[in-house]
Amino acid sequence: MYDIEKVRADFPILSREVYKRPLVYLDNGATTQKPLCVLDAMREEYLNVNANVHRGVHYLSQQATDLHEAARERVRLFVNARKTEEIVFTRGTTESINLVASSFCEAMMKEGDEVLVSDMEHHSNIVPWQLQAQRRGIVVHHLPITDDGRIDLSLLPSLLTERTRLVSITHVSNVLGTVNPLADIIRQAHERNIPVLVDGAQGAPHQRVDVQQLDCDFYAFSGHKMYGPTGIGVLYGKEEWLDRLPPYQGGGEMIDRVTWEKTTFERLPFKFEAGTPDYVATHGLATAIDYMERLGMENIVAHEHDLIGYALERLAEVPDIRLYGPRERDAVVSFNVGTIHHLDIGTLLDRLGIAVRTGHHCAQPLMARLGVQGTVRASFALYNTRQEVDTLVEGLIRVSRMF
Repeated sequence: MYDIEKVRADFPILSREVYKRPLVYLDNGATTQKPLCVLDAMREEYLNVNANVHRGVHYLSQQATDLHEAARERVRLFVNARKTEEIVFTRGTTESINLVASSFCEAMMKEGDEVLVSDMEHHSNIVPWQLQAQRRGIVVHHLPITDDGRIDLSLLPSLLTERTRLVSITHVSNVLGTVNPLADIIRQAHERNIPVLVDGAQGAPHQRVDVQQLDCDFYAFSGHKMYGPTGIGVLYGKEEWLDRLPPYQGGGEMIDRVTWEKTTFERLPFKFEAGTPDYVATHGLATAIDYMERLGMENIVAHEHDLIGYALERLAEVPDIRLYGPRERDAVVSFNVGTIHHLDIGTLLDRLGIAVRTGHHCAQPLMARLGVQGTVRASFALYNTRQEVDTLVEGLIRVSRMF
């Protein structure tokens, strides 16, 4: 599909050692490593094009603005939005969801109105709604999951009530790897005139996203989980919804005119982008998207699908392992081994050079549903290999024997 050794050469950190062992980086669900082209692009901008964007009439400002807005267009193409006005730059998925929670609840919800999330949500798609429940008296309902880690669609119609104002659902579970049936969920919600926000933090890096085909009303994702820099993210929103929502923050870039009597706001998407944006990070994100597209999203998907299938087969060889989630999943696998504490497993694997994530993965309600305090999570990316899966399995068998 593509030359994995050439791909890995684009990520120098993958060639380093940890505790005198080759690094096996399997914590991509938390953040991905960055290819040289992203680092070079950002360094080049800081060295030669660094100036605050928009409104500046001098040459550097114009250049920086051009790069910043070209990045917006690159993101638009990546998710197939209709207009660049529908692409809002944020600090990440978390801020994107908080933006919608704050602005949507202010404009569209009153006490007693409901928002529906699911049992598999990341805290970033739970806590913002709970904060609004405390402030505005809205009600947060949650859609249960089945024992094998799927959304229980049979319960959806009964939970979409006359008071439901928004459905906010993850595209892919960051713990289970479950790929949710967004088309069905969105269709059922829209039949009742209920908009849908999708948490795409684990979706955009691993799948081809087409927001027009999905017909979602909002889609949020982060740059650092898709080979771009930290501190940059995206909120896609349908123009008609963004037009109706009030600003999330005030000051700087988002204003049109300020007087003591009244302030008017900029057009979309700038209405939601207060202050100086991280214009170098947007360029880095665009470069990361270019990198993924050069490899081919279809090739990435095929490579990661092969990895997760192989991982599930090999992990079954580990004594007393318990895997969580469905067989068909995206590039993440969570598990426990016997009665060994997940933190002990992660610590011992680390000494073997294997980086995994342990704990509740910012999904404590899901942990409660699974009946565990936490799990070990291995998450894969476009640069991981079958050999690294073998190393993980060998490490787990070694840890298991130690206990």
